[in-house]
Amino acid sequence: MRHNRRLRWAAIPIAASLSLILAGCTQAQLNGFLPGFAEGEGPVTNHTERVSGLWVTSWIVLLVVGVLTWGLTIWAVIAYRRRKGQTGLPVQLRYNMPIEVFYTIVPFILVLGFFAFTARDQAAIEQRFAEDEVDVQIEAIGKQWAWDFNYVKEDVYSPGIQGQPSEEGPEGSLVESQIPTLFLPVGANVEIKLEARDVIHSFWVVDFLYKKDMIPGKTNYMSFIPEREGTYAGKCAELCGEYHSLMLFNVEVVSQDEYDDYIESLRDLGQEGQLSAEYDRNQNLPGAGTPELQEETEAE
Repeated sequence: MRHNRRLRWAAIPIAASLSLILAGCTQAQLNGFLPGFAEGEGPVTNHTERVSGLWVTSWIVLLVVGVLTWGLTIWAVIAYRRRKGQTGLPVQLRYNMPIEVFYTIVPFILVLGFFAFTARDQAAIEQRFAEDEVDVQIEAIGKQWAWDFNYVKEDVYSPGIQGQPSEEGPEGSLVESQIPTLFLPVGANVEIKLEARDVIHSFWVVDFLYKKDMIPGKTNYMSFIPEREGTYAGKCAELCGEYHSLMLFNVEVVSQDEYDDYIESLRDLGQEGQLSAEYDRNQNLPGAGTPELQEETEAE
């Protein structure tokens, strides 16, 4: 009884300390120090909290497993250490069925749990909007080493050029005005169609906590709702050649009026229509045939 009382009294200050520590956590700490969260502001997209929730919960479960494993390991090292005067081998045990069942079933349940929650969240994130629900449709085209953006419904485009190193900024930085920028209206249902002109690239907006490959000959999609205005850094997350590190872009999430003004500015520059696939370097993809064969076929 005394032993149980001591444990109970020891648990009270521990629980109180944990409560105080958790209560003092910032927004960034509560979300696992992931980007995309700012104190007093909402998430960047409608998927941000889902991703951070999976991340933080996974770490909590793994930390508990780790603490238990480390604790049992240290206890076994201390409890069964060789004492002074002991010689020879200790008593050898062949097996312990309850323990073996435990450390087989528990990891299996953990793996199933991680798989189930990951599959659930991935299915929700990958779910595309219905065609009539899409407010803004973007075709993002990756190329060595820049980005082209087609604003499909508005029938305008923004061509990208490779960023140039900045002589005034920190080493490795680019001239900010030359970095391709994608504009999106806040609160809109956005669908991005991902294409590649040459090699495999990957579309990654860091604060969105999600990235997706751009594969030549295959179209991928991202569907989300930007929920907080701001400027967010993007980059290619797939090694794509010599100047991969310079393949940067920005995403500007703005109000609907600012977005409309930007679309009109593209029209004023004469950038109406859509950038097509005519500049793709991969003209010999499976099923396309070689350029020479295509010319002969057209001539016939």
